[in-house]
Amino acid sequence: MPIIINLDVELAKKKMSVQDFAAAIDITPANVSVLKNGRAKAVRFSTLDAICRVLDCQPGDILVWVPDDPDAAPGDRGDER
Repeated sequence: MPIIINLDVELAKKKMSVQDFAAAIDITPANVSVLKNGRAKAVRFSTLDAICRVLDCQPGDILVWVPDDPDAAPGDRGDER
């Protein structure tokens, strides 16, 4: 998956447990685990807003895009016509 979720890194920086974090953003610890492990298919903007507010970070601190082909040039998706 080309989107990497660095939620565990940000939680460690804040020394915050999954349980405390889940309570602070009003989702279940199981759903925090789904996010942390990269198994989430989508994230609501309201959830992303809560994550950033609680962890005092930017969305780019949490979500990082990594190309499937690390040798591909930036902007080269192979779909040029």
